[in-house]
Amino acid sequence: MAVELGLIEGYYGRPWSWPDREAQADFLQREGYGFYIYAPKADRILRERWREPWPAETRAALARFATHCQSVGIRFGVGLSPFEIYRDFNDEAKAALAAKLDDLADLGVQDLGILFDDMQGDLPRLAETQIRILDWITERSTASRIIFCPTYYSDDPALDRGFGVRPPGYLEELGRGLDPRIEVFWTGEEVCSREFSPGHLARVGESLKRKPLLWDNYPVNDGPRMSPYLYIRGFTGRPAAIGPHIAAHAVNPALQCWLSRIPLASLAESYREGEAYEYLAAFDRAAAAMMGADAAVLLRRHLVAMQDTGLAALDDESKARIRARWSPIDHPAAREIIGWLDGDYTITREMMDNAEG
Repeated sequence: MAVELGLIEGYYGRPWSWPDREAQADFLQREGYGFYIYAPKADRILRERWREPWPAETRAALARFATHCQSVGIRFGVGLSPFEIYRDFNDEAKAALAAKLDDLADLGVQDLGILFDDMQGDLPRLAETQIRILDWITERSTASRIIFCPTYYSDDPALDRGFGVRPPGYLEELGRGLDPRIEVFWTGEEVCSREFSPGHLARVGESLKRKPLLWDNYPVNDGPRMSPYLYIRGFTGRPAAIGPHIAAHAVNPALQCWLSRIPLASLAESYREGEAYEYLAAFDRAAAAMMGADAAVLLRRHLVAMQDTGLAALDDESKARIRARWSPIDHPAAREIIGWLDGDYTITREMMDNAEG
């Protein structure tokens, strides 16, 4: 079974450049991906300042990027987080949301994400109110696909600790009430799930009355705990057998745009190869295709240090040795490795709090 693959740029931290995004869209198309959803947490016009228009320069860059995606056959999407609008969906909020939907339509948004993640959830009639808002949006949006991220988008109790205890029967109420055309993001048994199983996804699909659309938080490395690592191994724990149980598979990439290509390529290979898939062989092929055979061998040599040991645990001698090997290599991925060694991608709790407003 063919599975629709996509990328959701949904991380905290320094956003990618527009040229890197365009190059990534080209790469995704070559690898068989079908959509790209722009939703970086650093873009506050999508989050707590969603009522405001983008600055002219950003708006123009988004329009160019939308045109580029469509020109190469990639569906263009935007993930909008109208921050806690469900607390008071009044006339002012509706007018502001209508204006935002008009702007997104002018951009040519095909896939519209309505993201209520990372917001307070222990509120009365949460599912009922969110369903009402989604119905209102569906009536007005010109997007051909609407994807909803619930406030509780995983079984993970970390969400209850962070945003209040989820209302009983929340998923089931969403399943009964949401328009069948609306798709629903799901990150799995954990926010950053180690694996997905057909049984788990079938159970979630039964609750939602539709197949979940995976929001896969690998290889993202945007939190204080994860940013010291480079998650570049090929995908594991995503067997092709999950295909019949999902609507699509969206990857939240790493802060390192170019290095993300290695696991992104491996996921496409995993679905193509099925039970014949080998994650390290896929890693070797993807790294060689991107950087050349010699650099791929070097990357495999440093894989454990980058993905398992991590920046904080590497001693100065090890860092110097890695730096000496990668500094002479003139490639964007090599420069990302040097930036990682320099701490350019380190994310603190304060940085995440500031992004949340």
